[in-house]
Amino acid sequence: MNFFTSESVTEGHPDKICDQISDAILDAHLEQDSESRVACETAVTKDYVLVFGEITSKAKVNIKKVVKDTIKHIGYDNDALGFNYKTVKIDVRINKQSPDIARGVNEKEDHEQGAGDQGIMFGYANKETENYMPIAIDLAHKLAERLTQVRKENIIKNLRPDGKSQVTVAYENNKYQYIDTVVISAQHGKTWIKKQDELKKQIIEHVINPILKDFYTKKTKYLINPTGQFLQGGAAADAGLTGRKIIVDTYGGFAKHGGGAFSGKDASKVDRSAAYMARYLAKNIVASGIAEECEIQLAYAIGVAEPVGLYIDCNNTELVKIDLIKETIKKHFKLTPKAIINKLDLLKPRYKKTAAYGHFGKNDHTWEALDSIVIFKKLLYN
Repeated sequence: MNFFTSESVTEGHPDKICDQISDAILDAHLEQDSESRVACETAVTKDYVLVFGEITSKAKVNIKKVVKDTIKHIGYDNDALGFNYKTVKIDVRINKQSPDIARGVNEKEDHEQGAGDQGIMFGYANKETENYMPIAIDLAHKLAERLTQVRKENIIKNLRPDGKSQVTVAYENNKYQYIDTVVISAQHGKTWIKKQDELKKQIIEHVINPILKDFYTKKTKYLINPTGQFLQGGAAADAGLTGRKIIVDTYGGFAKHGGGAFSGKDASKVDRSAAYMARYLAKNIVASGIAEECEIQLAYAIGVAEPVGLYIDCNNTELVKIDLIKETIKKHFKLTPKAIINKLDLLKPRYKKTAAYGHFGKNDHTWEALDSIVIFKKLLYN
């Protein structure tokens, strides 16, 4: 038996605070100027936010207001949390995009829009879940999102914004068998310090049960606040930085990762747009029935429109030749940055909602659409 683990974090985790701020700033610029070039980073610590990076845009955005509104929405609204949108110090250090990058990215009469950087991006899908995500990360996200829901709706009183989930899944012969271990770390107020047993019962009842009721086995173990308490959290306990949860953002470690983060980057950055396209292709391939799982790698050179690499691995589950799948992608899908942006409609302000609980597996994202299944299904009859 093999055991595979994925984790997720709530929107109050310090790194996720940063991702949400960066993507909120991106969305604010795209609302006014769809051609905005944004590479926005955020760092947080106790009572302090630093926003830095490069933005070239016609938009006029009150960045400090965007920061405060984002922190307020997450739930950091009083000094007892060590991070309060009303009093936090915000330092903005934004420059314009490098002219050397702009030369390669901006479209001209004799130059199609090129990639915003070199790099490798991966997309993945399998049949473990209805949304074609690996089951461990899918359940970890749902638990983290539910933990936030019970806090915001006051179903469990006196919870605080920071939190983590972790799911360990048992496999035999590469097939899912059962959930072995579930870990929930829920930040809480002082009223729970001497009531951890009661808090555990409430988390099992209101967080775990609604998500995992169809997965119960006698083998499953639950670890809730395993250190004994989780009083201090968020930016007051640990510094946060944009792009430090890239495995949480993608496939929970079940698939490869090229190393590039998503949040705070407009779609001219292939770190983001090409990763979305790779997921779109992998998902449609698996949903078509020609493979049980699929991992796609795309690679780009800065300033060059066409990808320099396309690699497909279905882990020997494919029912047609890999070369035929690759030829089909090249025939039906243009993989330049501009074509990806147009295909997935990536110039709209749609990114803040991706910045917590994963960028994949939610059907309201354009890159999750299953509108190309028929293209790949035809390969079964060739």
